[in-house]
Amino acid sequence: MGFGQHQSFYLRTYWLRKAIQQLDNNRFFYEKNASELIGLGTNMVKSLKHWIEATDICETNKRNSDNKVIHTISPFGQIFNEYDPYIELNDTVSIIHYHIVDNDEPSTTWYWFFNEYEKKSFGKEEALNDLITWINKNYNSKNSTDTLERDLDCLVRQYYTKNKSDDPEEVIQSPLTVLNLIEEVDGRIFKKNPKFDDIGLTALMYVLLKYGQSEISIDEIETNKNLWGKVFNLQRSEIVRAIEQLVNTSKYPLVFDRTNRLDLVRVTLVDPIAFLKEEYIRKERALR
Repeated sequence: MGFGQHQSFYLRTYWLRKAIQQLDNNRFFYEKNASELIGLGTNMVKSLKHWIEATDICETNKRNSDNKVIHTISPFGQIFNEYDPYIELNDTVSIIHYHIVDNDEPSTTWYWFFNEYEKKSFGKEEALNDLITWINKNYNSKNSTDTLERDLDCLVRQYYTKNKSDDPEEVIQSPLTVLNLIEEVDGRIFKKNPKFDDIGLTALMYVLLKYGQSEISIDEIETNKNLWGKVFNLQRSEIVRAIEQLVNTSKYPLVFDRTNRLDLVRVTLVDPIAFLKEEYIRKERALR
């Protein structure tokens, strides 16, 4: 489990790029002057350490010489840094979001909210009580109500703002707001249903490849944890539309079998990171 590790700071648009620039020193986040070097407050540096791990921008390992924790850029982090460090593509935003919610470590509340929580609208206190009930049912550890409340507040602010900006250097903006996955109205939270092209076909295919099943039904894509319906709030009609596009446009085309109402999708399983790099190279060439 992981709660409160964000120090109440949601991910900012420019943070991941700033972090990667420091990772030549694989012990950067443990340096006494890290805050001064990166230009963030002490608690923001702790928060950034959490977010680079949660988004799979970096990997954590133990150094052989002294067994101390080190951070190195992950394969996804290398692709991110080379092709979209300013997070200008919705595919990049969607993959970052997917990495945050695809495991109950280190962002357990985020995992619960998108994979486990079935309600489509709710008040904050209602969601807090539901989160506590789920934790008590599934884990032995006890967590303070204040910590869990801060988690939910941070989550909402990470995905929803009333004042969006197109400036990538906007210091208080979260990149995840562009996905329009939630909305807050009069203190009540609503899960929103985006269009598939708001998420991005590259991101959707990447998620299928990460799931790792060569045959999967539309029902499973809609309802299984870590798949499109849960992670991106995609409705069945949008899932079908996205599948139809991937049948026609992907380099590794899906096979969509609708005979006898089976609605089965057959996936050519390739390495997700290799696929992702090919896609970003293709996108870069298309912009030339």
